[in-house]
Amino acid sequence: MQSYTFFITLPFIFIMKLSVVIVNYNVKHFLEQCLNSVFESAKHCETEVFVVDNNSVDGSCSMVKTKFPQVKLIENKTNYGFSYANNQAIKKSKGEYVLLLNPDTVIEEKTLKTVCDFMDLHKDAGGLGVKMIDGKARFLPESKRGLPTPKVAFYKIFGLSKLFKNSKKFGQYHLSYLDKNKTHEVDVLSGAFMLLRKETLDKIGLLDETFFMYGEDIDLSYRITLAGYKNYYLPETTIIHYKGESTKKASVNYVLVFYNAMIIFAKKHFSKKNAGYFVALIKMAIYFRAALAIAYRFLRTIITPIIDLLIILIGFLIITPIWSEHQFGIKDAYPHNIFIWGLFSYLIIWLLSLIFLGAYDKPVKLKNIYKGIIVGSVFILVFYSLLPAELRFSRAIILLSASWAIIIIPFVRFLLHYTGRNSFKINLPGKKKIAIVGNENEATDLVKLINNTNPKITISAFVSPDSDENNEIFAGNLEQLDEIVKINKIDEIIFCAKNLQAQQIIRTMLKLDNPRLDYKIASPDGFSVIGSNSINTTGELYNIDINSIVKPENLRNKRLLDFNISFVMILFYPILFLFIKKPKQKLKNLFSILIGSKSFVSYYEDQEIDTSMLPKIKNGIYSPLENIKKSNINPELAQRINLMYAKDYKLIQDINIIIKSWQK
Repeated sequence: MQSYTFFITLPFIFIMKLSVVIVNYNVKHFLEQCLNSVFESAKHCETEVFVVDNNSVDGSCSMVKTKFPQVKLIENKTNYGFSYANNQAIKKSKGEYVLLLNPDTVIEEKTLKTVCDFMDLHKDAGGLGVKMIDGKARFLPESKRGLPTPKVAFYKIFGLSKLFKNSKKFGQYHLSYLDKNKTHEVDVLSGAFMLLRKETLDKIGLLDETFFMYGEDIDLSYRITLAGYKNYYLPETTIIHYKGESTKKASVNYVLVFYNAMIIFAKKHFSKKNAGYFVALIKMAIYFRAALAIAYRFLRTIITPIIDLLIILIGFLIITPIWSEHQFGIKDAYPHNIFIWGLFSYLIIWLLSLIFLGAYDKPVKLKNIYKGIIVGSVFILVFYSLLPAELRFSRAIILLSASWAIIIIPFVRFLLHYTGRNSFKINLPGKKKIAIVGNENEATDLVKLINNTNPKITISAFVSPDSDENNEIFAGNLEQLDEIVKINKIDEIIFCAKNLQAQQIIRTMLKLDNPRLDYKIASPDGFSVIGSNSINTTGELYNIDINSIVKPENLRNKRLLDFNISFVMILFYPILFLFIKKPKQKLKNLFSILIGSKSFVSYYEDQEIDTSMLPKIKNGIYSPLENIKKSNINPELAQRINLMYAKDYKLIQDINIIIKSWQK
């Protein structure tokens, strides 16, 4: 009877092949795109999917529940870190293999089957990574890495690994001497895509939760090799990993978090002596890299103003002796001390005028440069007219220098723009040219979305994903995309994901191999288009723009308004306090506004009102609903008014609200 029972129940024994674990934090649209690709790939491999959300406030959990009810969602109310979140899901997983996957990735339809098949054939494999590219189809070197021993870390920290990429000695950090298109054994896998054998995890343990962020993948990879297993790099499948590598590495916070993770790793795995050397090296690297990061950010901020000042200074030095000789017959007719002080004063006024009129906002608008120079020149002429006669310099030199600046500064900015550096980019007139790859219905719906949300776009070509499509609206098919890009001078390609496979998209990006192009992917439901070059930049590029209020010129004007009005009101407070209620509280508010910790006007706040999805601004004393009776305010009205305030912000709104509300 016992053997009979075993025979009956045996067919019902079920072993899950793969458990996918995705840890999410405030990247809803990237997560949606990732899950779409995972479930397409899961059709070829028995898979369960976990999403662990680390207290996101962007609606990620609601999106998962609505669009992906089959996902096993774990909602954390506190962010305990990447390792902790992964371990939560791994403990509940039932798969033979576990895949740790970043939410900012897109995988191919056969990715999951390909990697699981490889692990089935290679019983010595404890972990596996794949070929990764970024949003511009550039290979990501962290797809394969070596162990960061003190020597390897030294080569990396001081740039030798980048300088001698093909050297086996210096190129060990990213194993850059190994062919990226061939399978290799590697030391370290990337946490963005890390396939693990569950049996291996049972032996070596889960992720070390001492690592909050960064370093946990290095630690786990090292423990896999210590246990006698191998880590492999497999380029037979390629994934997109959107990441802001250059942005992150330019921040001091990244330097501190990343290198402190390396210290934890060294103390855990190296001998006391070697760990001491490594920690000393890392601490030196922290100071070195932090100093570089600060210097880089500072230089990036001041380089353009310095160039402008040098241009104006050169103009003064050229024009002054020429005009002096023309007027007085000698080149140095003007008193030296007056020349120096006049030059210094004029340079400061022009610089301040350029700053406050938005000449250094990104991307640069040429009209702001012209406004800055003209307004600065007017201020200088007014300032000049108020000086005593003996301190006056030359009105003609001021006007000639202003003319020089108006011509030369924009000309130099154009030259800098074509260097391709983001710091020097100019917002030139003209529209971005886009090619849409998708069927007719998808393309039509996408055009409506783009036209409603981003008018600075020109749809230059429609491309059919089907080589047999003869519809005249298409400029050609996917195989002809390279020629379509060249002929139409396309700036960006949008792939419609509904009827286009991720593998087709990735292979097309790799085939085009054009660093000038941007690539985006439209979600299957057509509600968003994402896929920026970096996860640190806006993802939902063609969703409704609600960021008007946080544009640099608006933030600057809002701050100037707050400062000036609060300063004047504090100055006249001995009179004003006679006309207002709660004068002590109002005075406290005015000082808070003056120092910048508060603003006069901000969003309407209430327990029932969610402002987490709106652009972040300072808390305010007043709100756009200030003059509406509280009994008439409901959550729906408040949400709508807050959204309108952020989306259509104008400085005059704040002025009107302050005028109508200050007595309250």
